[in-house]
Amino acid sequence: MTLYLVKRLELAIRARMDEALRPLGLTTPQFTALTVLRLRDGLSSAQLARRSFVTPQTMNEMVRALERNGHLERRRDPNNRRVLQMALTPAGRELLERCDPLISAIEEEMLGAIPEVQHALFRQSLELGCDALG
Repeated sequence: MTLYLVKRLELAIRARMDEALRPLGLTTPQFTALTVLRLRDGLSSAQLARRSFVTPQTMNEMVRALERNGHLERRRDPNNRRVLQMALTPAGRELLERCDPLISAIEEEMLGAIPEVQHALFRQSLELGCDALG
């Protein structure tokens, strides 16, 4: 029953994120990839795929679209010329800044249903569950 509830929550979050990001021309997986790059520029496509929870093939398509729209750029790894590293562009950073309040509002709405004194325990419980299965 707990796993079912976690999946329902994931699907509800995904639907709300898709709805919030659509007017900005982003999908939830694209937003996730850009957010990962905001935290750590210089990842390869394969590394970005793993951290964004998509397949390498899906990431390649996403990277092409994000690059075409000016949100990220690829550059050669100076240590391995065969590897392309991803980096956010200023336009990508600006887009994420526009997304941040939308995504925060979804999180605040979800957490609003949980007593505030339980927020830290909720986060810790999710982290422990991820660690146990990861």
